[in-house]
Amino acid sequence: MNVDLHCHSTASDGVLAPAVLVERAHARGVELLALTDHDTLDGLDDARATAESLGMRLVNGIELSCLWNGATIHVLGYAFERDALPLARAIETLHEGRWRRAELIAERLAAKGMPGALEGARAVQQELGDSGNAPARPHFAEFLVRAGHVRDRAEAFRKWLGAGKLGDVKQHWPTLDHTVRVLAESGAWISLAHPWQYDFTRSKRRRLVAEFAQAGGHALEVVNGLQPLEQVGGLSILAREFGLMASVGSDFHAPGDWSELGLYRALPEDLSPLWARFEERPAIAVAEQEES
Repeated sequence: MNVDLHCHSTASDGVLAPAVLVERAHARGVELLALTDHDTLDGLDDARATAESLGMRLVNGIELSCLWNGATIHVLGYAFERDALPLARAIETLHEGRWRRAELIAERLAAKGMPGALEGARAVQQELGDSGNAPARPHFAEFLVRAGHVRDRAEAFRKWLGAGKLGDVKQHWPTLDHTVRVLAESGAWISLAHPWQYDFTRSKRRRLVAEFAQAGGHALEVVNGLQPLEQVGGLSILAREFGLMASVGSDFHAPGDWSELGLYRALPEDLSPLWARFEERPAIAVAEQEES
């Protein structure tokens, strides 16, 4: 089965509207898709309507931001109820935090002689599709390019928006433990997103995975787009060590970018695919249902 459990639409920092993204995934042969926009479910309804019209399976998904050891970490949630109250409350808090973050990024850029960044990033965002969410760093990057402050988006991230730069604002995120708990209480299957993309040593990455598993996480995103094979191998070892299932995804944001929908490295055959469990309820959700 062609599965893609990680992609983004204009509801967060992607460039395709949810319906267009689903159409593209279907055209590329994706049979099971999870739309995992950052800290929002706003694109799910349009995505689902389109998926149903195409006879394609769509699972509810989200990518939540959190903090672990001072670093921003992303956690993926799947197959939860659309109106799960713990998740709705968490999203509202994150929504407010993302607007504070965007405002702070703009203030910092203005202090460096680049005024009007919030309005400019918001204009870029609205060109892609109307959204009530705060503009994200890719929108700020495009503003910096258009305003002539940098040559391209890569330079924008390298100089101003990347990890450790002034646009890397993360103090408002909740903890990893809290985020995993929210997803668990919402009946989600939970995967740690792209563990190799964090700038960690091997020992620190192993500690992250260990604490994620201890918090109640179910899987690692062993395959993220066309990442190097040695990274897939390293994450497979961690999944086996901690008894975690595996998830896969393109992490698609835009055509011609990091990867394409449905395109990623092969998952090692001995790992247990998370999506095989989507018809079941996670253990904590079953236990809480029995107690109520």
